[in-house]
Amino acid sequence: MSGQLRGYPRPDGRKGIRNVVAVAYLVECAHHVGREIVAEFRGEAVHLIGFPGCFPNIYAQDMMEKLATHPNVGAVLLLSLGCESFNKYQLSEVVAASGRPVHTLTIQNDGGTRRTIEQGRAWVEEQLVALRRAETVPMALDELVIGTVCGGSDGTSGITGNPAVGRAFDMLVEAGATCIFEETGELIGCEDIMADRAATPELAAELRASVAKAATYYATLGYGSFAPGNADGGLSTIEEKSMGAYAKSGSSQISGIIKPGTLPPKGGLYLMDVVPDGEVRFGFPNISDNAEIVEMMASGCHMTLFVTGRGSVVGSALSPVVKVCANPDTYRKLEDDMDVDAGRILEGRASLDDVGAEILGLIEAVASGEETKSEQLGHREFILTYKSFEPAGPACLPSRG
Repeated sequence: MSGQLRGYPRPDGRKGIRNVVAVAYLVECAHHVGREIVAEFRGEAVHLIGFPGCFPNIYAQDMMEKLATHPNVGAVLLLSLGCESFNKYQLSEVVAASGRPVHTLTIQNDGGTRRTIEQGRAWVEEQLVALRRAETVPMALDELVIGTVCGGSDGTSGITGNPAVGRAFDMLVEAGATCIFEETGELIGCEDIMADRAATPELAAELRASVAKAATYYATLGYGSFAPGNADGGLSTIEEKSMGAYAKSGSSQISGIIKPGTLPPKGGLYLMDVVPDGEVRFGFPNISDNAEIVEMMASGCHMTLFVTGRGSVVGSALSPVVKVCANPDTYRKLEDDMDVDAGRILEGRASLDDVGAEILGLIEAVASGEETKSEQLGHREFILTYKSFEPAGPACLPSRG
């Protein structure tokens, strides 16, 4: 590991590996205006994010505040219709306090669709000119925050892609980086082996409780996190799928549990609990894999490692996505979308350690500016819906010391 990275310094002490202008719509009614603004800057570092809901939600407010002040973001344009309940004033104040340029356009007050688009494009162009002059500074591996998710899992995911990511995570944690894995709904059956890796007995109890909460949530809904596509891909039960998902956490000590938007206080390995707290009322905990990536970003992830067996072509706004393909046949079909062929392990062309080291090297390259396949293809998926969480308890987080 070279550790010789470069990052964009932020006033809060963090560093970004990208320098993006975020265009954020604050209600679905402003989504079209945002799309039209961003369309003018195809191929440039201008990304569209947003919250479609009209009535307020503490989770969504917190997520948007964390995303708009993500270390990969250099400036923010807020787009309001004018009558939504989202607290745009608070969001603007949070972004301004972070030292980033921020500007709000309100469609009802700024002349409607066409004139708001014109004003938005002009402001974004000004910010791009300024951001192009930004200089980078040295950045160490222990300043990186890396997340991992898996989607489109099949029978190969748990024996190639996920454990290879686990090897990369072990090396990153040893170097002092922060690594985040998810999700409790796909760890049912793994609670005891996770608890054995907990930093404290209190955390072990919280790990078991988080999985129990997920199991109750899914049971109440009447379905779980085992999809028809998983079965078609050769998986037999949620427990088998869970073992594969668990493998991407590696073997390091688990330092804590975080909720979406929680910034880990120090380096180490963290489980993200994405299942809402309280009564079951939001439907499936995450509407798609993209929602989990967004939650990873809200907790500060510079990039996300996405393991897939059956294949996924998505990327993300704001933060690069590294595709680790578990199935060699899928890789051959979707090579233009995949960054790592972990399926080589099945065919005897590489070992878990080989692919783990390759993933780590790619993390360093992406953190130094190399584009992932999804970035090259222009993938900037983003989705944010309603949820509700209680703050993580004291037993869930390590001290900052």
